[in-house]
Amino acid sequence: GGYESASKRFNPADVEVDVAGRSFLVTGANSGIGKATAKEIARRGGTVHLVCRNKERAEVAKEEIVTETGNQNIFLHIVDISNPKEIWKFAEKFQNEHKLNVLINNAGCMVNTRELTEDGLEKNFATNTLGTYIMTTALVPLLEKAADARVITVSSGGMLVQKLNVSDLQSENGPFDGTMVYAQNKRQQVVLTEQWAKAHRNIHFSVMHPGWADTPAVRSAMPDFYERMKNSLRTEAQGADTVLWLAVSPEATKLPSGLFFQDRQPVPTHLPLAYTHSPPEDEEKLMEVLEEFSQKFKSVSPR
Repeated sequence: GGYESASKRFNPADVEVDVAGRSFLVTGANSGIGKATAKEIARRGGTVHLVCRNKERAEVAKEEIVTETGNQNIFLHIVDISNPKEIWKFAEKFQNEHKLNVLINNAGCMVNTRELTEDGLEKNFATNTLGTYIMTTALVPLLEKAADARVITVSSGGMLVQKLNVSDLQSENGPFDGTMVYAQNKRQQVVLTEQWAKAHRNIHFSVMHPGWADTPAVRSAMPDFYERMKNSLRTEAQGADTVLWLAVSPEATKLPSGLFFQDRQPVPTHLPLAYTHSPPEDEEKLMEVLEEFSQKFKSVSPR
């Protein structure tokens, strides 16, 4: 019932906004919170770029969004967010052809065994952290040119159990626990958002916890949790509510850039008495390492 009680204080007018003429890019947009967000933006007249990995599922999602909203300005881009070269290639092409006001980093994965991508990267890290980093930094120059530019990253409350660990970004040491690796990636996204907010003053950055929602990702990655909780999970639309609010509402940008949100309000990024705070040098180190990775894949000419 968390959503029901929280939503009592929501102002419906906050999201009753016409965003015609504004351009939004949503990663992982063919199901779950990504699709629900894309659909609500489309209803409000926005131009929506769906970035998805699976072409067939993405085409079905696009068709559904166009049919339900009547908005024809829905564009599809097939990109695997776990593949850094592909993201660079996409971002460079996108910058030449489109404008962008709002980037929504929603794509993510929770792989429960240690799998490597074709580039030799651990798959959760490649998708959740490095993919988010490259997509954002590659599109920052385009966002810098836009009015009221925003970047929203969909994280998770699970990150509250993790302290930033920059010494083992690819989970090479010790036993592999997919849930904890995911939570660590989600902590990294919070740190990224705080760092970006300091570096790029013309863009409003935010990161958020959607609450635990009944999405295909939760069903497949956390089957035991899903079975236990399925009667009290949020709907996809409820999970997407704060993403939408951060993306379209004039109220969202009245708050400082770099905050962590749940149910349309900023919440702490650490639990009371939890030893999850990290020293500034660790946060700087994370940015340095991701930048090195990112440049390494940028310089490789596409195969």
